[in-house]
Amino acid sequence: MTNDTQANSCCSTGVAASDAAHSAAVSGHGKANLLGGGSADDQTTCPVMVGSPVSKAAAEAAGLFRDYEGERYYFCCAGCGPAFDSDPAKYAANMA
Repeated sequence: MTNDTQANSCCSTGVAASDAAHSAAVSGHGKANLLGGGSADDQTTCPVMVGSPVSKAAAEAAGLFRDYEGERYYFCCAGCGPAFDSDPAKYAANMA
């Protein structure tokens, strides 16, 4: 039996609290909390997990972003960066 939920989400494994790159955005549950408040200008969506809201400030503090062709893309979890790196044009098109 396969676990379809995990296959559909890069974020299902969470982020370890000891991960220095994510320590600024780690909540008490061991997962990065990038859905937090902020102004509308601070909010975006993840280009990999389309529809997942992301706080730009929290993602930036955690190092969960990439720059591609003059634009900055913010991710909802640590698994999205490597996925984006594998085909940035594909994921950038999700934000158009």
